[in-house]
Formats: sequence, structure tokens, C-alpha cells
Amino acid sequence: MMIFPGEVFAETKEFDQNIRQLLPYYDEMLDAIALCVPPETKTILELGCGTGELTIKVLKQCPEAQLVAVDYSPRMIEFISDKLSDHQDRLKTIQLDFGAWANDEPNADIGNNFDAVISSLAIHHLSDEMKGKLYEKIASSLKPNGRFWNADPLLPEFSELSEIYQQSRERWAAKQGLDLETVRSKVGKSDTQGYSSQDQLATIDTQLAMLKNAGFSQTAIIWKYYNIAVFGGLR
Repeated sequence: MMIFPGEVFAETKEFDQNIRQLLPYYDEMLDAIALCVPPETKTILELGCGTGELTIKVLKQCPEAQLVAVDYSPRMIEFISDKLSDHQDRLKTIQLDFGAWANDEPNADIGNNFDAVISSLAIHHLSDEMKGKLYEKIASSLKPNGRFWNADPLLPEFSELSEIYQQSRERWAAKQGLDLETVRSKVGKSDTQGYSSQDQLATIDTQLAMLKNAGFSQTAIIWKYYNIAVFGGLR
């Protein structure tokens, strides 16, 4: 089955279980994003909402927030709408390629004046040029002192780290009693869709520089496990 980049697994209903077996400390990573969104936040944009695991955590963290959840996958939008049916009064879903939003294409308006923008495991599917454009679009869509936090895998800073990162993943899986090959066998095949393709990773230094260039006055790495990090900043 051909899937969109970012959908990862052929079976959407298995995503939440399988991603926790594929990525170390998945919930801790998402919790780090949620914790950095102030509880009094009122308006939130989530780019690449997937099955809504981060959405749930952030809505719980911010009890008065309204959240706009964007994903280009129709099956993900359908899944999150059903999964979060009890939160429909606080959730708006939009099926849209956020690369088109970054490029200011017609009919790709999501809105602006957000208190916070969040994303997890989605932006790394964009080229570096498009990442830069997206960060600029995010910055311009935030209120003054608004914040952006993103969780994504990273390109190793130098070649030696590639093997170290691989070993770290294998050791973590062994401690959990997981067979990574079995988990990876559930990953579906994907092809380019819109502005997203298979992994197009960038180093953390490159992305922090992009954020600075986009207009973020302060940037930070708030969580990191080898080549997976939560990073972002304040406008």
C-alpha cells in the first residue's frame, strides 16, 4: 500500500502502538512540547497532526485553547476527527499541505495570530529550502511573544555519529524486548506528495539558524535523545 510521507505505517489504526515501538521515548518527546505551551494559551496551530497524540496532550495542557489541526492526509484527518470527537468544540481540522501554506498558494490559508504553533515528525519531510520558508511563515503567523516547538529526527552533525545513533536505537529496543526488524516491516512505502518526500533531514544547528533567520528572537533545544529532538523558539 502506498502511503503519504509521514504516515509511516500502512495501517493507520496501528500507528499509535507501532510508533512507540519504533521511536524511543515517544511520549516523553510529545510531553516536552506540551509542557512548553503555557496553560493559558488560547490559540494553537498544529502542523502535521497525524493521529492526534500530540493534540490530546496539548489540549489537556491548555484547557481553554482552540486548536487548528492540519494534515495533508485524508485518512489522518478522518482518524483524528473520530478519535477526538469529544473535543470537537475545541478542535478544527483542515486537510491541507502545509508546504502550500508556506508558499502562500491560493486556497491554502490556515489563519494567523496564533499564540503557539506545534509540530511533530512532519517538517523533516520538507526540503531545506521549504523548511526555511515554513519557519518564516510560522513566525509571521504568531502573535508577539508567540512560540513554536517542533519534534523531528535530525541529520548527524558528522559521519561518526550515524553509527552511534543507530546503536542507541538498537540498544533501546533490546531493553524494551523489541525486535526492530519486525516493527520496521510494518512501515509502508511512500512517494512524494505535494511538498513532502521521504526523510530530508537537517542538522540541529542548521535548523536553529533557520529559525533565527525567520525572526525568532530566542531559540532552544528543550529535549533530545541522540538524533531526535524537540526544538524551537519565541518570536
